[in-house]
Amino acid sequence: MTDGTDFCRPGEVPGRPVGRIDDDRCSVRALARGDSGVGTASPAQRWLLIEQPGPWGVDALRQSRFDPAVAQQVAHRARVENVRVLLVRRPGDRLTDSQRRWAYVDGRPGREGLWWSSRTADGDLLDAPWDGSVGELATGPTYLVCAHGGHDACCALRGRPLARTMPSDDVWECSHLGGDRFAANVLVLPHGFYYGQVPDDGGQVVTAHREGRVALPWLRGRGGCPPPVQAAQHAARGELSLLGVDDLPPRGVRRLSPPGADVERWVVTLAGPDGDVVAEVESRMSEEAVRLTCRATHDAHTHVWRVRLVSAV
Repeated sequence: MTDGTDFCRPGEVPGRPVGRIDDDRCSVRALARGDSGVGTASPAQRWLLIEQPGPWGVDALRQSRFDPAVAQQVAHRARVENVRVLLVRRPGDRLTDSQRRWAYVDGRPGREGLWWSSRTADGDLLDAPWDGSVGELATGPTYLVCAHGGHDACCALRGRPLARTMPSDDVWECSHLGGDRFAANVLVLPHGFYYGQVPDDGGQVVTAHREGRVALPWLRGRGGCPPPVQAAQHAARGELSLLGVDDLPPRGVRRLSPPGADVERWVVTLAGPDGDVVAEVESRMSEEAVRLTCRATHDAHTHVWRVRLVSAV
């Protein structure tokens, strides 16, 4: 626990991602600036994975070899059911003949699971249940590496080499995960942990999840958790050495400042092993506006998080 006087800034990233790329790329500039990925995980908690080899355009589902008429209906259903659609394919030298697989993933706490099925036609996905009632349950972590070059070059330049070398049998390239400047980005399912700037072959992330832990230095957050919760969890994990994937679930979030204030403040309560962990969380916009993606046409400010643990039993 801190002494209540100093804030900490979570998210220092040791090592460098694989892949030598042009210095003007967004991921190179983010590394040089020391951008932190903490608090940037997606709000998604449920996913539909669709195996679709071949090229993907900017809009992966609609600009691929997936049936375009079906794609629009799948996208509509996903919006209605609050499910994130990701295209997946086996990486590089692991490429096999497509089995037209698809999976439903539930990352909500207490419901975690990933179920693989096969389709005979793309239209099968319109009537299939997206609830885990069909398919074969995966028995270990599944690793998705963003390699969506049609969306941002950094994702392909950093993501594809990582996907080829990651030391796991269940690795897939996937379409856009978000946070392009943090490439190489990895999503670990079914729990939904997002990682950025993953270095080397990703072995430290794989080892951690095999042992039921998070790899804190590269952790962006858990999907579905509000950003203030992600920041609080990151700081508390580091300070209390609570790295289990199920450690420190949120119990409550109380906003102390109006939305849009120059400095936004929250009190976040997390469930610790011996009682509540309470954190004061601040967010302000960065002083410098920067180009956040390789495709961006204008600069933007980023959130800077500061966290102070005020009680930890």
